Amino acid sequence: MPWDPHCYARFQVEREAPFCDLLGLLRTVAGMRVIDLGCGPGVLTARLFEALPEARLTGLDSSPEMLEKARALERPGLNFRLGRVEELAGSYDLIFSHAALQWVDDHERLFPRLFRHLAPGGQLAVQMPSNHDHPSHLAILETASEEPFLSALQGWSRCSPVLPLQRYAELLHACGAVEQVVLQKVYPHLLPDSDAMVEWVRGTALVPYLERLEPVLQEAFLDRCRLKLGVLFQERPVFYGFSRILLRGCKRLGPPCA
Repeated sequence: MPWDPHCYARFQVEREAPFCDLLGLLRTVAGMRVIDLGCGPGVLTARLFEALPEARLTGLDSSPEMLEKARALERPGLNFRLGRVEELAGSYDLIFSHAALQWVDDHERLFPRLFRHLAPGGQLAVQMPSNHDHPSHLAILETASEEPFLSALQGWSRCSPVLPLQRYAELLHACGAVEQVVLQKVYPHLLPDSDAMVEWVRGTALVPYLERLEPVLQEAFLDRCRLKLGVLFQERPVFYGFSRILLRGCKRLGPPCA
């Protein structure tokens, strides 16, 4: 099951708030070389481009389906290409990532590696969901451990690679980052009912589970998640507090002080 841009965009307005917060953390300099890791359908990448004067910006994503949508937004200075975060090459004045790095494993190695691709004075700016302990996500793990899904998935499940907040501050410090900002914020969302929670994660956290299941089991998996969340969240509308990590660090212009 490929990534579905239409499903992902179903809650586009709600997903824009943390993007705007991350954008507000940036130090804007004219003519920056920028890469947006996990650019998805490119709508927010285009907004990032418009906020950065004279930027040369590349949106990178591993999904051909997402890039098919994104390429319609190309213009001078803004392009999109297929690629994986783990294979990043080049040097950038800004490495930006909105809601993508939670899909990349081993953050202990990932963040120092990304920092090495910053030019002197460059910025690393990242926003990641940190909602893996919310019932909407725990229901997925619980359902994956039950039959017939346990056998169909061959015991596979995905644990979030997102680290405790303090650890990102420590990693940036170890990289020599300056002007460091590391924070966690809960974004309040009001959804019509508990089924809408399932629709939310269907476009993100559920994707790797559903792609491993036959269509009849995909629907059964979704129904099981709906049942679990329906028991826990019976009120209408449903308050959905979504936790996210936002961080920014800059690379020194010169060598670290002795």
